[in-house]
Amino acid sequence: MDFGNLAPTRRQLLAAAAMAHGLQAAEPEISSSAESIHQERMFKASRKRVYEALLDTKLFDRALRGAIQAGMSLPFKPAEISRQVGGTFALFGDHILGRHIELAPYERIVQAWRTSDWSPGVYSIARFELTEEDSATKLVFDHTGFPIGQAQHLAEGWTSHYWEPLAKYLG
Repeated sequence: MDFGNLAPTRRQLLAAAAMAHGLQAAEPEISSSAESIHQERMFKASRKRVYEALLDTKLFDRALRGAIQAGMSLPFKPAEISRQVGGTFALFGDHILGRHIELAPYERIVQAWRTSDWSPGVYSIARFELTEEDSATKLVFDHTGFPIGQAQHLAEGWTSHYWEPLAKYLG
């Protein structure tokens, strides 16, 4: 039997040497303290209609931006939403920015997503999965990779700035 090269890696040798001398091993490379958001919502509309409300600039403004703006004295800059994979979006007066990673029409939207107040270059992943259930659409939403300490604020924002206005718009 050939087991190939079973020689230990440099990292394994250094870790073994450190432990042999009573030194602590280096910090792990994988964080076990990452935060994430998982939300599920039902909408009384087809998944095509929900998908379009999230990706069509005019519908997004009618459905989501309008509900938020109603409580503000100054209007938001209109949304700008590309319909292409790799295309960008800017929402809520450029407060939310990002790029589409995957678009599966009427099924899935995956975005590199950020708020304008995050450090430059910091993006999270927002995933919208749409499935029809009878005459309604179930949206399963997962948001990961955002800065630690932001989960509560972001979860509340998704509910108040996306899901509630969207439900109202869709009926």
